[in-house]
Amino acid sequence: MTPKPRSAEHFDGWYGDMAASPQVAEIMNRNLGFPRGAQAGIVPAVAIDEIAGELRLKPGDVLLDLACGRAWYGLEITARTGARLIGVDFSAEAVRQAGEQAGARHRDDAEFRTGDLTASGLPDRSVNAVLCTDSIQFPDRREAAFKELRRVLVPGGRAVVTSWEAAEPGDERLPERLRRLDLGAGLRAAGFSDVEVSDRPHWLACERSVWHDAVALDPGADPALRSFHDEGVRSLGYSGALRRVMASATAP
Repeated sequence: MTPKPRSAEHFDGWYGDMAASPQVAEIMNRNLGFPRGAQAGIVPAVAIDEIAGELRLKPGDVLLDLACGRAWYGLEITARTGARLIGVDFSAEAVRQAGEQAGARHRDDAEFRTGDLTASGLPDRSVNAVLCTDSIQFPDRREAAFKELRRVLVPGGRAVVTSWEAAEPGDERLPERLRRLDLGAGLRAAGFSDVEVSDRPHWLACERSVWHDAVALDPGADPALRSFHDEGVRSLGYSGALRRVMASATAP
């Protein structure tokens, strides 16, 4: 049976394919500024200090990396700040690979578990900061995802969310999940204060470099390269209609 698009089973297969095709990671790492062997997302390395600054973590704090994927960002940020990491993702394969990356970095303090972006399974008011990179657009009930960010944070805790927004809301060139995404509105409706949303055009420039290289390669019969190539074609087709954004907020 073919997995449903964007389901946990879909991403289990996607992460498995990517792990078996090192050429994808090589192209991404070269363009995004990560070291050889890193398994990150499409947020560039230059963003990590920017994100860490907004999270305001102290040694001993707990960071929840929600929809963590392979958790490169959470691992990097907690290594720089002395915080402890909990990573949650609905893909069991992503969680497995996150654990492998943590092990390779001798991070016995990092914890990973399966859970949903809208229902992490963590107790109320149990973490000092939450990071969600490039995933908030996926849930059918997006408002539940914003509320989950708020629920797990201690008072005064910080949230950072990265994604893309339409330069012109409702632009039909964009996928439905991005046409009316509004990080600021979602965070405010969930009860956050001190909400700030800022453009990150330099992130988008790095991202476009990745997609240009993806489009130029011959994927052959490799499923990971085919997926990477096709995503590059789609992304370049509408990248001019997008803003790359980072949102930060405080839990009252």
